[in-house]
Amino acid sequence: MTASVRIGLLGMGNVGGALVELLQEQHSDIAALTGLDLAITRIAVRDASKPRGELYGAELTDNVAAVIDADDVDLVVELVGGVDLARDWVARSLQAGKSVVTGNKALLAAHGRELMDLAGEHNVELLFEASVAGGIPLMRALQKSLRGEPIERVMGIVNGTTNYMLSKMTEDGADYAEVLAEAQALGYAEADPTADVEGHDAQAKAAIIASVAFGASVTDADVPVQGISGVTAEDIANAARLGYVIKLLAVVERSGDEVAARVHPTMVPTSHPLATVRGSFNAVFIEGGAVGDLMLYGRGAGGRPTASAVLGDVIEAATSVSHGTVRRLPPMADARLRAPEAAMSAFYLDLSVEDRPGVLAEVAGVFGANGVSIRSMEQQGLGAEASIAFITHEATERDMAATLEKLNALPSVNRVGAQYRVIGG
Repeated sequence: MTASVRIGLLGMGNVGGALVELLQEQHSDIAALTGLDLAITRIAVRDASKPRGELYGAELTDNVAAVIDADDVDLVVELVGGVDLARDWVARSLQAGKSVVTGNKALLAAHGRELMDLAGEHNVELLFEASVAGGIPLMRALQKSLRGEPIERVMGIVNGTTNYMLSKMTEDGADYAEVLAEAQALGYAEADPTADVEGHDAQAKAAIIASVAFGASVTDADVPVQGISGVTAEDIANAARLGYVIKLLAVVERSGDEVAARVHPTMVPTSHPLATVRGSFNAVFIEGGAVGDLMLYGRGAGGRPTASAVLGDVIEAATSVSHGTVRRLPPMADARLRAPEAAMSAFYLDLSVEDRPGVLAEVAGVFGANGVSIRSMEQQGLGAEASIAFITHEATERDMAATLEKLNALPSVNRVGAQYRVIGG
């Protein structure tokens, strides 16, 4: 015996269209495995006159209220994107007693706690697996499988565009502008790539990961961000010479009762699993106090992979609807955020210096005077072309900033060059 659950879909773009097809393809298997008869009954789009694919009996409308308020809609899937309108539509759905599945990272990064509280207040669910890593089941792992795990840190390659670009720069020796143009031509990067290359997409995802991993409300405004537009082919080559690759990482961690989240290009040892993640793939590396290290890997974007994550949430929400139950998550606490300047990391620094006796000791003295310990040092070139690459032990952002300020003021330092955070030993 099957239970009928009717779905209202907001948005039929790349992911929404793939969801319609995937649900149709998997309908019989889902019914056999779960006892659910899932059907999309209504779809709201911006322009209902635009030609669409097969709707399989769903009614198409340009009126969102006709979906949210319909008696033949039991749960709502929001795949429109944006923040303000989506916030209103998701809130109205929850207030109407309908669970919501969304893949909207920007919405959750800005208003996740508010909407989760609203879902709890109205005894419904808000699910958002597709918001962070496309087809990778990260949210489900954090919320269920690792619910009792003392998670210490999560590091992720969560933007396929930047990972594709950095992979091409690493493998082909190409420069940033050349690779960006190629990524745009292939459709990996938008005509305006700012959200990806300046790290804002990963910033929103870092906020969501931190909120879920640590049960504390973190918004995108709490996440310092640095993108990849300043990464050069020379930086990539220097990292490779030292045994590293450069990846854009979202890093969230907990130390005591403090939570920190940040996004930045990072030097990753070639021996680390994240270093092997190529092209547009995503991966998330989880460090737990009991389980140790885990990595989830897969397609972080694309219509069908993302639709697969949405469908998983739809099945979970529909199961709750059919059983009259609600999976409750613990209420989010206020996050005690670590000050950005107190964040700890190892650092890479490239200096152009005068090649004369005493310079190295002078430079090393600046590091030591500011509490930054040098782990390794390598000199390249002689005379006016001399440069020194340093990798430090872990230090605070504050101490490293003070070191950079003093180095810039040294007469023997011609140029303070590339600076990167470093993970691993």
